[in-house]
Amino acid sequence: MRRFLRNNGLSLVIATLFALMMVGQAETGRHQYNQQRADQGQPAVSMGAYLSTGHFWEATAENWESEFLQMAAYVVLTAVLYQRGSAESRDPGRREAVDRNPRRARHRRNAPWPVRRGGWVLSLYQHSLSLAFLLLFLTCIAIHAVGGMRAWNEEHVARGEAAMSLLQYVEGAQFWFESLQNWQSEFLALLSMIVLSIFLRQRGSPESKPVDAPHSATGSDS
Repeated sequence: MRRFLRNNGLSLVIATLFALMMVGQAETGRHQYNQQRADQGQPAVSMGAYLSTGHFWEATAENWESEFLQMAAYVVLTAVLYQRGSAESRDPGRREAVDRNPRRARHRRNAPWPVRRGGWVLSLYQHSLSLAFLLLFLTCIAIHAVGGMRAWNEEHVARGEAAMSLLQYVEGAQFWFESLQNWQSEFLALLSMIVLSIFLRQRGSPESKPVDAPHSATGSDS
């Protein structure tokens, strides 16, 4: 068990933090939602009922989509672009391990199955990380749209206004304002990481250059 915890500590801690934050979001979101219902003279809802509302899913998916967009863009852009001196960039002056041609390793016994299979399977696999993040982003933006529409309709129909279709909601300013305010913050965070890693260090982190590395050194293994 100790070895398992040591080998998987990073993902276990982050998964635990994620779960705690989700519980906190759900509880505080339900409180806010019930306050809105009370202001409209409607009864409070249970946690189970709240988790099926557009209020919960719009808020959740709105944040998730920006995170997955950030990661998809980061994976793709770092594969084709460089930033001299950044720990988050490949060195433009030399080939690195990630540049290896996987087709030369298809006979290695410990290579992943798609590498040994080759062909279109390998072609898909060598882009699978960015494709996975892109698929997650598209899924979340769809959930955001549906959840946001339901939340908007619930609020406005309660005031005697007409309901809005999904297309009308997606075409509206509110949907794009909700999305863009999160997207821009994710790209600001990426820019900060890329630029700050040129000049600042965190000893022991693979996201940082060695503390004694010159500012001009590029990549975390500099």
